[in-house]
Amino acid sequence: MSDPRLIVALDVSTESELRELVQRIPNTHCRAKIGKELFTSIGPIAIDICHKAGLDVFLDLKFHDIPNTCAKAVRAAARWGVWMTNVHCSGGSDMMRAAREILEGEVHRPKLIGVTVLTSMSADGLNELGVNRDLESQVDHLALLSDSCGLDGVVCSAQEAKRLRQKIGPDFCLVTPGIRPTWAAANDQTRIVTPREALDNGADYLVIGRPITASDRPEEAIGRIVGEL
Repeated sequence: MSDPRLIVALDVSTESELRELVQRIPNTHCRAKIGKELFTSIGPIAIDICHKAGLDVFLDLKFHDIPNTCAKAVRAAARWGVWMTNVHCSGGSDMMRAAREILEGEVHRPKLIGVTVLTSMSADGLNELGVNRDLESQVDHLALLSDSCGLDGVVCSAQEAKRLRQKIGPDFCLVTPGIRPTWAAANDQTRIVTPREALDNGADYLVIGRPITASDRPEEAIGRIVGEL
């Protein structure tokens, strides 16, 4: 696959666990996602380990800060050679534009995407934060805002992908966590779909973690997922 659709969430916290896991992930079918737990545990060496294994890296740290600080963090990620990184759309348009603009002079320009509403968030949870829009309207609002700021796409629920694809168009990148194969447990995600449903809804990339990383045979789990696609 020239552009693997599957992004494996590396749900481990030690260097030894990571080294063992990446050896069992076929880089022809996958990319890798490094999140807060792994990055906080071992730092940028996690990126280096993935790159040496031939895996493109989605650095999923969800930057959310004042524009200057957020932009410099995004630039630092670019200089580590990551394929994709992200910011929280709720940081506002000034922050998103600053993050996008700082990449314009970089030799390596990763995809920069926004986080709309976390896939673990319910409508009640959104209201608890003081957001008066319903969940669907808030996702749409933040996705459209990120597009107007020049971001490459958003992280969204696969249940929202079809609607966002219709609203924003074919070139906007949609990255969908909360994906569960037909044979896997839902765990703590509330807005989930299967891999095939996600692609049919217009998703570009699918983030899948525990069904792969918690498996005794991650390479076989990946094979089953690729088969579903």
